[in-house]
Amino acid sequence: MAQFAAKKVAPKTSLELKLKPGDDPLILQWLALSLTPGLGPTRARKLVEFMGGLQAVFQATLTDLEATGLQAVSAQSLGTGRSIEMAHEELARVASEGVAIVTADHATYPAQLKQIYDPPIVLYVRGDVSIVSQPGIAVVGTRHPTPYGAGMAERLACDLAARGLVIISGLARGVDSAGHRGALSAKGKTIGVLGTGVDEIYPKENSRLADQIIAQGGALVSEFPMATFPAPQNFPIRNRIISGMSLGVLIVEAAEYSGTRITSRCALEQGREVFAVPGNVTNKNSWGPNTLIKQGAKLVATWEDIWEELPSNVQHTLMPVGANESKSGGSASLFNETELPPHEKKIFALLKADEAMHIDELVEQLEPELSSSEIFVALFELELAGKVKQLPGKNFVKCF
Repeated sequence: MAQFAAKKVAPKTSLELKLKPGDDPLILQWLALSLTPGLGPTRARKLVEFMGGLQAVFQATLTDLEATGLQAVSAQSLGTGRSIEMAHEELARVASEGVAIVTADHATYPAQLKQIYDPPIVLYVRGDVSIVSQPGIAVVGTRHPTPYGAGMAERLACDLAARGLVIISGLARGVDSAGHRGALSAKGKTIGVLGTGVDEIYPKENSRLADQIIAQGGALVSEFPMATFPAPQNFPIRNRIISGMSLGVLIVEAAEYSGTRITSRCALEQGREVFAVPGNVTNKNSWGPNTLIKQGAKLVATWEDIWEELPSNVQHTLMPVGANESKSGGSASLFNETELPPHEKKIFALLKADEAMHIDELVEQLEPELSSSEIFVALFELELAGKVKQLPGKNFVKCF
């Protein structure tokens, strides 16, 4: 678009903007731009600016559009009216699914997101539209976390959501899902930013989680059209939205080469706060957060570490400390050390949060002091109390 130069475009009469009853012309036109092949949000904005306004783009002739230096496929789609036709079809799908369209010039468009280099010109929102403009923190990390990583993500998200922050993540497996669940457990709000259409949940196993997010007043957000399938290239693209909508990004476990690195880089480029939970240096998933901490990211052990970095006006507008925060009180990194019966105390002392222990190993280590039946009963009681979690294959870890 560098070849654009200021000029007046004569309105055309051969192609009129046809509105159906109830259509918002601005939404229709922005949607048409977003669906135009080969355009993209940055070129779309430059085109609108060059033409002197959104309406002028759709009044321009094919010759005028080609003269701007647009790709032929983009100019033809706009000039022949195909983009408007696709927008009408998309609006029909949106209406049938109860999805809202939020355009860049709409009052509910996230102010934080407008600040980034290439914000989407259109957001599809399934759920409560109002929360996309509320202050939030992104919680992201590996799809294959350790029990420690999943526990920390869920606990921190719970504590932050209990204080009124919206938890933003990507609805992926692992840390993302843990972050969403943490917010839900605090009766808080959470947003899933998808790399698919908002009507296509990926992975499928998170369909129930997506329904819970919406039922509890949260939202699913995407810049991709309805029915967009989970193409691999879409997920790095959506990461800029996760960080862009947020006041800061919390990294909980991420390998050296992962999508989380893209999100953290986006956050730094966008001027967002970057937070990281330190991890076991022998675990490959700790490379990301530990490296970020060395590079200046804020080390996070409890919700207070994030809270104290928030702008004071945000702190004052958020709800006061609620009763729905995590059971450990104000310390997300500490275990509940209430007094336990002797048998349970011995087992609890052996278990770790970041490494599972098989039942056979427990029996072997405690054999001189406890029988296998006593160990089974004690583990059962610890599970009921929420202090121990059983993983597949009779493996056990300490809970947070």
